[in-house]
Formats: sequence, structure tokens, C-alpha cells
Amino acid sequence: MIAKDGAYLVFVEVKYRHTEQSGRAAAAVNRKKQRMISRTAQFYLLRYGYGQEADCRFDVVAFDGKKIHWIKNAFDCC
Repeated sequence: MIAKDGAYLVFVEVKYRHTEQSGRAAAAVNRKKQRMISRTAQFYLLRYGYGQEADCRFDVVAFDGKKIHWIKNAFDCC
């Protein structure tokens, strides 16, 4: 998901786990997934004329059952 928060363009990865049997939802956003999200964000910025110097951040919204965790600025661009 892509959203605006003030001057920031926010790239949000949303993960859901019904139970913690296969791990917590936020843990699924590992280094490999972060690189893929970063590359997609770079493409988006260039495609829509923002340039690579645009103010942006990467958030993760993780649903573990009924618990919601919003991690702002969860990782830096890789």
C-alpha cells in the first residue's frame, strides 16, 4: 500500500498471521522482502516523477490474530 503522511510518501507492507505457529507477522518482512519492497518503491518514485530524493519511509502493519502492530519507519531503503 502507498500512502501520504504529511510530506512523506509511505510504502506500507501489510502482513497477517492467524496464529503465531508460523511466526509473527512482522518477522515475515525479512531482509529479502525489504530489498524487494525498496526496489519497487524506487521504480514507483521514478515512474511517477518523484525522483530518488523524495521524502519517503517504509512502514509495516502486522496483524497477529486480533493484535495490530504498526511499525513506522520499520526499515531503511536497501
